[in-house]
Amino acid sequence: MSTKPAAGHYTCRALNALHTRPFFQWTVETLAREVGLSRSALARRFHKLLGMSPIHYLATWRLHLAAQALRESRENIAAIAEQVGYGSEEAFGRAFKRCFGSSPAAWRKSQA
Repeated sequence: MSTKPAAGHYTCRALNALHTRPFFQWTVETLAREVGLSRSALARRFHKLLGMSPIHYLATWRLHLAAQALRESRENIAAIAEQVGYGSEEAFGRAFKRCFGSSPAAWRKSQA
């Protein structure tokens, strides 16, 4: 019997890190170090199981969290951007618009 972790073990650990600390400035290198793999091995396993890179997944997760916060709280957009890991409100606004088709403020208003 092998004591080698299952193929999805490292991806689960990476997802847990991304989900619990989305605000952290993750790179593939820091995430790989966190889970105990090389960058290339993590990227390969992550893509095989989820169909995207860890950094693309992180961007998607951050925007999901931001949309949830915009819908459920009255916090200002800059604070939400910071909470989900964006260094500036402008970068957050551009990413949000690419994903949702409108600015965070317009999207929030449309959800009311």
